[in-house]
Order: sequence, then structure tokens, then C-alpha cells
Amino acid sequence: MRVFHRIDELERAIGTHLGYSDWQTISQERIDAFADATGDHQWIHVDPARAAQSRFGSTIAHGYLTLSLVPLFLNQIYRVEGTTMAVNYGANRVRYPSPVPVGSRLRGGVELLGLEPTASGQRLTSRVTIDREGGDKPACVAEVLSLLVL
Repeated sequence: MRVFHRIDELERAIGTHLGYSDWQTISQERIDAFADATGDHQWIHVDPARAAQSRFGSTIAHGYLTLSLVPLFLNQIYRVEGTTMAVNYGANRVRYPSPVPVGSRLRGGVELLGLEPTASGQRLTSRVTIDREGGDKPACVAEVLSLLVL
């Protein structure tokens, strides 16, 4: 866990990779719960028998399920003190280079790309790369924005 005690410490870290989160297992229960929460019950996610006959050989996690792990990963990698809150401000770019079969283990890595002052604080741009254990390509690469309210 990297802790930034002040914004100027965070600013000096722009351009650096901060490290990796813990591994998270993507179970069928997690996929099913995400399907229930979002209403996305496409068979490739929730029908193990049918998905076993697909080119993936099993169910796969929703892309947005993979993306939804970004806050968990960020919270394990770094913290910025001296702010009243940090909120999700959006994403500039999100890609899913490879699928996430059920049972996969994922972890996130973060690189700080930029920090811009705003009326209420600082807008932080980070690249989060979500790796699948044993995979040759990332499961997700997202450029995410966080608003750090001072």
C-alpha cells in the first residue's frame, strides 16, 4: 500500500507504476450476482452447460464486472491522505483485450498518468491494467478518472 500524505507527493509520482493489488477469484456466484444486479443474463455468463460448448469452454465474466473491480484494486494499491473524499469521475478509455473464464484470478496494477487542479480539488488520471493469472494479455485496460476533493 502506497500512502501519499499530501497532494504534492502524489504529483511527484505522476508517470510511475504504483504496484499491484491482491488476486481476486472470479467465481460463478460472483458472475451470477453481477448478472442479477445489472439484468445482463446473457448465456455466455450464466449458463455453464451452454457456455461449455462455446469457443471459451466455460462461462466468462462480464466486461463490466471486470471493470467494476477497479475501485477494489485501487484501494489496495494506494491511498491519498488530506482529502475529504475521492469520487469516481469517469473513464476516458476502456478495453477488454481478453476474456475472463470462470475461476480466473485477477489483479490490478496502476500507473498514475496525470493530475489537474479543479474548482473542488484535483482530477487524477490513472491507467489500471487488470491481469488474469496465466494470461498472455490483460483482461482489461482502463484509463480512469478520480476527483480528489480537498
